[in-house]
Amino acid sequence: MNQRYRPITRLGLGGTGLGDMYHATSDEAANATVDAAWEAGIRYFDTAPHYGTGLSELRFGHALRRRSRADYTLSTKVGRVLVPDVAGDMQSPFVSSLPFRRVLDYTADGARRSVEDSLQRLAIGSIDIVYVHDLSPDALGGEFDHYYRIAAGPGGAFEGLVKMRQEGLIKGWGLGVNTIEPCMRALRDSDPDIFLLAGRYTLMETTPLQALFPLCAERGAQVVQGGPFNSGFLAGGTNYDYGPANQAQNEHRDRLRQVAARHQVDLAAAALQFGLAHPVVVATIPGASSPEHLRRNASLLSIEIPEGFWRELLAEGLIPPETPIPSRTPQQ
Repeated sequence: MNQRYRPITRLGLGGTGLGDMYHATSDEAANATVDAAWEAGIRYFDTAPHYGTGLSELRFGHALRRRSRADYTLSTKVGRVLVPDVAGDMQSPFVSSLPFRRVLDYTADGARRSVEDSLQRLAIGSIDIVYVHDLSPDALGGEFDHYYRIAAGPGGAFEGLVKMRQEGLIKGWGLGVNTIEPCMRALRDSDPDIFLLAGRYTLMETTPLQALFPLCAERGAQVVQGGPFNSGFLAGGTNYDYGPANQAQNEHRDRLRQVAARHQVDLAAAALQFGLAHPVVVATIPGASSPEHLRRNASLLSIEIPEGFWRELLAEGLIPPETPIPSRTPQQ
């Protein structure tokens, strides 16, 4: 499997904040955030129709229209088609909605309509990467198998995205999910290029090391690390996976903080740098809804972290012994 899309910068900008996740963001702040990302050298931007029922895509389109299309990589998602609805479709954790509602659609026709609608909102002629969004048990519950069979079967989203890739309408495709199982199945059932995996490979969790990452390496698939802070938890927040952290998660973070304090390490910087040490991980995309958040994320990536910090994490069993750590990874 060859990379068909343009290279991705190691740090990207996730679009949830531009879709008013957790709190409202002004159009001016959204535009300034993208400008600050550009000034920081970020050239990878990820969005989705789900984020504010199209709001995030509209804002990215407005902010990027002054930039050369050849100079950045853009990804969006399919799986939810937006249909007009004057009442909107308020869904937590988003705090606003444009006059549309989300309709689940994992068919090839639904994927094509979603891509074409996204192109209109973004005001561009092609999309680099399209992820099938939330095709996972945590998002779909007991209906996951039903929707997965639709997506992976004849006339499903996978087939439709392969065809759009062949046509050049998109450059690559994969899944944008919070769980590992759908990625494993997609690699066996089809020809995905890349996955956006949120919150599963962080200083809190490393389960992809066991099976997913080896399979990605075997198949030539890449991974974008979403949610490197686990919903802001590793940056000092109280939420984990979009809800309040439990006792075990708080205790694990406390142990990480203790090691960080001994080595005078900013835990948020370590969290941001951690995932990029694995060879299948090509980028990390923390969300940001203001230029200040964006600049802080960019600065965290450049902070030098002593090797002793990583080695103590290994010695304390806070990360598995086979975990690639930044000091062991050649600079690329």
